[in-house]
Amino acid sequence: MKQKKDNEMKKDALIVVSGGMDSTTMLYDYAEEIALAVTFDYGANHGPREIPLARLHCERLGIEHIVIRMDFMHDYFQSSLLSGAEQIPEGGYDDENMRSTVVPFRNGIMLSIACGLAESRGLKRLMIANHAGDHAIYPDCRPAFVEAMSRATEEGTYDRIRIFAPYTHLTKGEIAARGKRIGLDYAETWSCYKGGEKHCGKCGTCVERREALAVAGIPDPTEYE
Repeated sequence: MKQKKDNEMKKDALIVVSGGMDSTTMLYDYAEEIALAVTFDYGANHGPREIPLARLHCERLGIEHIVIRMDFMHDYFQSSLLSGAEQIPEGGYDDENMRSTVVPFRNGIMLSIACGLAESRGLKRLMIANHAGDHAIYPDCRPAFVEAMSRATEEGTYDRIRIFAPYTHLTKGEIAARGKRIGLDYAETWSCYKGGEKHCGKCGTCVERREALAVAGIPDPTEYE
């Protein structure tokens, strides 16, 4: 009984989970600390592929999962991620090629909502799976942003909620290696920004996925077009 109470006390975190490789790995990596998972449906091309996978993993782990719709982002924000598969650039995962996929201040908006939800549930930490490979492309994935946002959530809440982002300085290959140790089946994750029936194999996120799995020594289970 004491062990059960101790385990319950550890569950003080809310995780933002998408159904992609990184947040799914974090979900399993820190499952004993996570009380609630939230997925944001903001109208991304690949949302219909990712969201069911996020739900699947949360159900499997017995973690409460909710989906929050944010249609306004699709309706008013500019990003190729919101504009249809034909707008997604193909090629390498680099700043010049992938900049069009930036959804302005996406993580800031999501973390703000997640913070309010966490305080409403009495949770102390927000978890997000940003990583080193995102730093050059996405401003709201960089260490300085995460640190500043954590200061804001601490100052803006009675419970001084903070952001916990343990993958910030890891590469995607290093994250995949963690998943390998856990025994995670990456066939049950989604990366492709085009959101088709199968991964396109050509866009930057597909290229990055393939490279990360190779670095981790994982045979690629992905179905490509």
